[in-house]
Amino acid sequence: MTADIAERVHNHNFRIDPYVRSLLDTDFYKLLMCYFAWKHYPDVTVTFAMKNRSAAKGVYLRNLISEQDLRAQLDYTRELKFTNTELIWLQGNTFYGQTGIFPGEFIEFLRNLRLPDYELGIGDDGDYSLEFTGTWAEVMLWEIYALAIANEAKSRAAMADMSRYELKVLYANATAKIIGKLKKLKAAGVTGIAEFGSRRRHGFLWQDFVIEAMQEELGENFIGTSNALHAMRRGLPAIGTNAHELPMVLAALSRLKHPSWSQDALYRSQYEVLEKWQETFGGKLLVALPDTFGTTQFLQNAQTFFPEIVSWTGFREDSKDPFVGAEEKIKFWKDVGVDPRDKLQLFSDGLDVDQMIELHAAFKDEIRCGYGWGTTATNDFRDCDPRGGHDLDPISVVCKVKSVTFGGKSVGAVKLSDNYEKAAGPTEEIAFYRETFGTEGMTNIPVVV
Repeated sequence: MTADIAERVHNHNFRIDPYVRSLLDTDFYKLLMCYFAWKHYPDVTVTFAMKNRSAAKGVYLRNLISEQDLRAQLDYTRELKFTNTELIWLQGNTFYGQTGIFPGEFIEFLRNLRLPDYELGIGDDGDYSLEFTGTWAEVMLWEIYALAIANEAKSRAAMADMSRYELKVLYANATAKIIGKLKKLKAAGVTGIAEFGSRRRHGFLWQDFVIEAMQEELGENFIGTSNALHAMRRGLPAIGTNAHELPMVLAALSRLKHPSWSQDALYRSQYEVLEKWQETFGGKLLVALPDTFGTTQFLQNAQTFFPEIVSWTGFREDSKDPFVGAEEKIKFWKDVGVDPRDKLQLFSDGLDVDQMIELHAAFKDEIRCGYGWGTTATNDFRDCDPRGGHDLDPISVVCKVKSVTFGGKSVGAVKLSDNYEKAAGPTEEIAFYRETFGTEGMTNIPVVV
């Protein structure tokens, strides 16, 4: 596999080597959220925008990726369609113990889906500006494709002048590195590990190899992948439930639907997400992501606004110190009279091996732990370059909801996060949201990926 990837990268005898091969090449939670948006919010228009958070450190995509390559890959992806095989897999497969999650009408929507166009330019920060606008269900899938394209384009550009030999050494080093990590995790007995690396992967083929390595090295401690295409091809469970865009969009809609700019409606919107998600799905798909506007305030009032939370599977941890976050969730479950050992705590923010081992040791007997392992699994090429460079080091690129339009009016979307460094949205809107939700439990944590 290592030699094949090196040969593929070195071979330039084809018109285009696509970084995204299929519309199914996306995180499974995108498909779940796509159905949610299609079912409940068909008339809502959303704009997504890509942001390179590493630009603040002087690392600009514009200096790393050619506009020609970026456009070629975006254009290729826009022409993709779901295949019959992929749609049959989605409609007939069992996910999280449930068959028939996606009804026929939604499958037909996917069959006829053509991604909206994109706008590529130069932003105020001097880096690429990339935006996508369309109905929420149509446009949301662009997020993962755009990020996968940007990251693989960066990788390919960094390897463009490497010899065949250098590429073989590069991938040999990276292979040894990921295998060493997996053996360390296996030896420590860490369980519940899922591959979550689509959005910032080094490349499609490398992600596939990493998943294969996880299967071989981790055995039953490996529970699946978030990537729907790899899950289908390898017969693995597709892992994932929902993401920040749901509360971001519903919060923005509350701003548009209430001319008085009601703080009460805005506050309640974070629990409206849970109500509608439970209405749409059930069972093990009921995993909440509480940090969009701050985890601490969310938990403090969850039982008041959404008492059904006690029956949910658990929480995903994404922006708080994971040790602090786990303690907070354990206390929450005990306070509502539930044994935390019966609930899931899914860690998913910039994880790497040593941290997962420490979390496993600290909480394996306190709560049911799971680990969504992303960038440092599928894009950790640090110190692997035979020339000693750092052009293949991962950077932090995101693609988030920028604005929401409904009834002829638009408003900027906001994410506060438990980490001030991850807050996103117009300055005046962030201020209003912080006034509404408060800032208890929020801290500054350096963003690595």
